[in-house]
Amino acid sequence: MTVTQAQLDALWDFGDAAGSEGRLREAAQAATDAATRAELETQIARALGLQGRFDEADALLDAIPAEVATAEAAVRVRIALERGRLRNSGGDPDGALALFREATEAAASDLVFLRVDGLHMLAIADPDRAEAWTAEALEALEDVDDARTLRWRVSLHNNAGWARFDAGRVAEAIVEFERAKDAATCWGTPQQVAWADEALAEARAALGG
Repeated sequence: MTVTQAQLDALWDFGDAAGSEGRLREAAQAATDAATRAELETQIARALGLQGRFDEADALLDAIPAEVATAEAAVRVRIALERGRLRNSGGDPDGALALFREATEAAASDLVFLRVDGLHMLAIADPDRAEAWTAEALEALEDVDDARTLRWRVSLHNNAGWARFDAGRVAEAIVEFERAKDAATCWGTPQQVAWADEALAEARAALGG
């Protein structure tokens, strides 16, 4: 990837999509090469999508030069991911699934962070196969030693926990929330640790202790 996840983390605040858009636009304008600019533009599209500005987001992704997407795997994968998120939020689950599959396949084993992102989105968009997609994502992390990539375990186990909780499988949900807590303690943020504690408390209360 031309842009590291740490650089993106510094620009993103998912609780403030508009503010994130502004920072990402400034970074894109300052970029000195086309690949970096394109990767940042995919994130601007994501920020627009979070604000419900789907047409603007699609237009921005359309404007990324095809030769850059062809030459840069990370750009190609991110375009598919963000188009998928736009479709998923916009009520087109079939379109979203096709794009998430495209992103996951294009990431292969070379872009593990993005491959797991695609699999995690497949689990969200395809709830009937969520357990299989999550298992595949966790398998992709088996040989990873990068702490930022391993942070995906927090979200994967948390999402799996809520899926089981909503299905009435509370004991299984607790196991997943405990795994999310362990992952958050090892690789996550203080906020993720707090969320894991809250999920565990709710699930244990539902189980009667």
